[in-house]
This record gives sequence, structure tokens and C-alpha cells, in this order.
Amino acid sequence: MRSAVAPWTNLTQPSVHRIIDTLLDAQWLTLGDPVIHGRGKPSPSLKLNADARYAIGVSVNTDSIAFGICDFSCKIVYEEMLEMPPTHRRDTLFALKERLRALLASHGIAHQKIAGMGFSMAGFFVGPDRRFNSPELLRDWSLVDLRRELETMFDLPIWTENNGTTGAIGESAVGVGRDYATFGYLSFNYGFGGGIVLDGKPFFGAFGNAGELSRVYTLQEEASRPALGELLKRLETGGISIANIRELRQRFDPFWPPVAEWVKEVSPALNRAIDMLRAVIDPEAIVFGGELPRALGELLLAVPPSPSFPRYGVEAPYPHRMLSAIEADPAILGAALIPLMDRYFAWSLPRSGL
Repeated sequence: MRSAVAPWTNLTQPSVHRIIDTLLDAQWLTLGDPVIHGRGKPSPSLKLNADARYAIGVSVNTDSIAFGICDFSCKIVYEEMLEMPPTHRRDTLFALKERLRALLASHGIAHQKIAGMGFSMAGFFVGPDRRFNSPELLRDWSLVDLRRELETMFDLPIWTENNGTTGAIGESAVGVGRDYATFGYLSFNYGFGGGIVLDGKPFFGAFGNAGELSRVYTLQEEASRPALGELLKRLETGGISIANIRELRQRFDPFWPPVAEWVKEVSPALNRAIDMLRAVIDPEAIVFGGELPRALGELLLAVPPSPSFPRYGVEAPYPHRMLSAIEADPAILGAALIPLMDRYFAWSLPRSGL
């Protein structure tokens, strides 16, 4: 309600009322159910008008492309995975454009209500125009001016981001971020990366590559990272043929013989990534996310932490380790939130009502 807003600002009550009335007239806000606050007649609550603006979030992994539509209350209202591998960039983008066009028309969402598109993909950024340098399976998407291409094709403002960071943003919005303001996000995909949330806000880094955890491993150690692509190779060697990460999530069996051996092999690299996050950002929590099969996540959570060295018999605090609670791809929500956060919310998630 109006009276609850003023204490959050440095404005007078009359000024707050005028601004709120303007936002109501412009349909950025709507009135909700009455709220009893002290004596007198209950006042109507204020809510964001979920229909005021929308944003599109796209997540490209090595074997799949998925997208979602997020409304102005920062909720995903539709999510879909295209039934095609993203091997060829142009073919994939044209298919995405046609599907989005049909979907927006069927939902009655006008183009002018789209705030923009957040586009996330595996890989790190290079150059002043932030070109993705992605895994081999996404070679066709690498080292091209993807943002300009997307802006031309979709006629929308475009934000590009690593899917480890967008996964962390999604987790901050609807997952562990509701309980922990500072956490590290481990993104288990075909490769292995991560994202960082500090005091409730994502940290991108000077070049957009904050959380690029695989950079701490040498070339000799790369095969022993906790990257799911490496697990696929071990399974193939063990006589278990899994075509891609999507099939791994669908069929994963923790009792496959190569699994326990792989978990043991990657444990030192996993702990090194966690220890690095502990040393640099001192997180409250470490989230195991990305495309990690839940049963595999339980095995990795059971890996003992690195040996500690107490000083005067007292150890430094250790962050809570936990699996992501988000069933779908959190990178979709995180990518969709970026245009809304950047344009309207100054990277503070809006409250549901006042």
C-alpha cells in the first residue's frame, strides 16, 4: 500500500502518492486486495502489473536450446525446448524466431511489450563485443558477433551472458537466493563453469567471465574436471552409450559401474573449485546446478570437503552445499530476468506486493 512505500525512499508521502498514481495510470502498477495496517479503513495493496512488460530468456547448451517468456512480475509464464540440436546457428535461430512469433501471437503479447531478450550459452567471452568462445559442439556459435546478429534477427534489445551466470541469477530469484544472499553456483554442463551472486546481485567481472571455474585447471587436468562431457566419455568406454547431456539426465543410473570411479576421479577438482570460491567470495552456500542429474548431484554432495587446518582449534566457516531446487533450466529464467533487471529494477528483485 502507498503508506508502506515512503519509508523505503527519501521522498515525502505526497510525492510518493503522486508517483504511484502516475504508475497506476500508466498501468505499470495495479491495485490488489485490501491490507489492514493500523487503525482505519484497510488500504489496497500495490502490485506490479504482470502484463506491463515481458522478456524472453534463451538457454543454449551443447545438445539443446530452450526458451521462456517472463512477465513483469519476474515469473516464467511459458517455457519450451526446441526439438533440434543447436549444431547449426542460423538454422537454430530461424526455428527459434518462428516458434517465438507463433507463441507471442497465441498469447496476445504485442512486440512493443517485449523489453528484450536475454541469451545465454556455454563458453567465455572474448573481445570488446563479447563474442562467445564455446565448447567444440557449439563451434558454429563461437567468435561471431552474436549480439548484433540476434538484434537484427529478432528486432529486440539483446543481452548475452554465460549460462553459468544466468543459472546463478535464476537461482537467486527463485531458488536458494531466497535464503542466502551470497553464494557460488556450480554449473555442471557438457563443460564445467559457475556463477557468483554477491549480496543478492550477480557479479559479472571486468570481461564478463566471473565464475569461469575451469580456468584454474591445467591442460593435463581438464579430463578430470567434473564436466558431464567427460562422464559421457567414461560411460562410452564402459560400454554405456549416451548420446548427449539431455539423455544423460533422462537415463542416469547411479549404479552404472563407471560412475563411482568418475566421482572419485573428479573429487579433487570439485573441491578445488569450492575452495577457490570460499577463498575469494566467502559464500554462505555452494549450489550444485546446471544440467546435473539429481542422483549424480547427491553423489557429488557426498564427496568429503578438502582437509581443513584449524587455527587454535577453530575452523573457518564452511558454506552449505546443496543441490539446485529448480527442476527446469534456471539459465532460462536468469536470462529472461537480465533485460528486466537492467531496464527497470536496478538488479533488485521486486517484492510481490505492498
